[in-house]
Amino acid sequence: MTPQKLKNSILQLAIAGKLVEQRAEEGTAEELLLRLNIDYTLDGRKVKKKVIDDYTEDDYPFDIPSSWKWVKMGNICLIARGGSPRPIKAFLTNDENGINWIKIGDTDKNGKYIHSAAEKITEEGTKKSRFVHAGDFLLTNSMSFGRPYILKIDGCIHDGWLVISQKEKVLDEDFLYYVLSSTFAYNQFAGKVSGAVVKNLNSDKVANSFLPLPPLAEQKRIVAKIEQLLPYIDRYEKAWSRLQEFNKRFPSDMQKSLLQYAIEGKLVEQRAEEGTAEELFAQIQAEKQRLVAEGKLKKQKPLPEITEEEKPFDIPESWKWVRLGEVIYNPGQVKPTEKFCYIDIGSIDNEHQKLGTKENVIEASKAPSRARKIVQFGDIIYATVRPYLHNMAIIDREFTHKPIASTGFAVMTCCKGIFNKYLFNLLLSPYFDSYANATDNAKGVAYPAINDDKLYKAILPLPPLAEQKRIVARLEELLPLCDRLKK
Repeated sequence: MTPQKLKNSILQLAIAGKLVEQRAEEGTAEELLLRLNIDYTLDGRKVKKKVIDDYTEDDYPFDIPSSWKWVKMGNICLIARGGSPRPIKAFLTNDENGINWIKIGDTDKNGKYIHSAAEKITEEGTKKSRFVHAGDFLLTNSMSFGRPYILKIDGCIHDGWLVISQKEKVLDEDFLYYVLSSTFAYNQFAGKVSGAVVKNLNSDKVANSFLPLPPLAEQKRIVAKIEQLLPYIDRYEKAWSRLQEFNKRFPSDMQKSLLQYAIEGKLVEQRAEEGTAEELFAQIQAEKQRLVAEGKLKKQKPLPEITEEEKPFDIPESWKWVRLGEVIYNPGQVKPTEKFCYIDIGSIDNEHQKLGTKENVIEASKAPSRARKIVQFGDIIYATVRPYLHNMAIIDREFTHKPIASTGFAVMTCCKGIFNKYLFNLLLSPYFDSYANATDNAKGVAYPAINDDKLYKAILPLPPLAEQKRIVARLEELLPLCDRLKK
């Protein structure tokens, strides 16, 4: 049960006479009404008496104790609409002796009282408005209609307010506040509002709303019980909010934890028969040297040796720390000379880190200046500009025309011995996110970006190839479970 539903339930119990016991010595609501004599004036000005619709016992909303009585609000309270002198600016004043001009903006969110008004109007303005007093109730009558506030100041109200006033009090102020705050009251008001776009609640409709009336002493005991329970509801609400936040974060946190476990060698066991990453790394370097010798790859500048201080966490003995640039290569850049499929940030379905299905086919003569990077099947593209870091995808299909990526991506072709899905998940991990977003790595003011040089210097935990594939298989079992929890 949500905190609001719990509060609504308590208020419903209260106004149905089920929150405290009834006591014979406190009399009856009938006796309370006998002394009522409504004076239909507010601050010396006559208020039109409301026409109260006839009703019978069959119209009562629910059962209440025999010592209580169902009444219509207009039978025990004066209800009137505010008024606005126009143009209002002509009546506003900075005079400290001006009359408080009470507006919706003077309320506090979830507040109970109105303690002050930001603006004042002249004495002349009061003749075209409605003067109200401390202790009166104000009820919003449009938009968020039916929200009650208790006045702690005197002043004038505009026509966005209804005032509910008791000359002879048969209703405890706090009891009336809780009744008006109940779902029961709101549902009555909601059934009576008019207007296609802006909903309005007029005074006649409020006057014809039912209200359960207990003896005055019981009203006070009900209020005391509600206010005894409210702190517990507040505590429950805080705990509920924490739980909701946890539940909201849980699938994402779980996903991040799985990825981190995977790249630390904790998701699957190591197997001696699969060899070591040291052996794999030697094969990768030999392949690179061969491609350079054949003219298929440009010779790369040596990357710095990895120091012990750089290693962010422990990895299995069969693994090896390597730099990203040592295990991938960049297919290069080209200026389009024919029709091509352009891959930019909008081509990525970032929720699933996949390429979208729509192809952006462009004539070479209309090629954007950023359309330069060659991509091929199996490559990983990684957005290097904030706020798009983490927008990435594997080129997993053939295109109708040669695909060319924006220079806003790093394009990574995996060397033989690097499973592209393993590297892809590593790039998604909290560890790599932290590296790419580090202030020292992402440069720029408006759109900080990590350049290829910084990116390729990133150090990565490298397992043997067979273990890379087992890690990916395990992730493909577990990560969809996280996605299901998000729904």
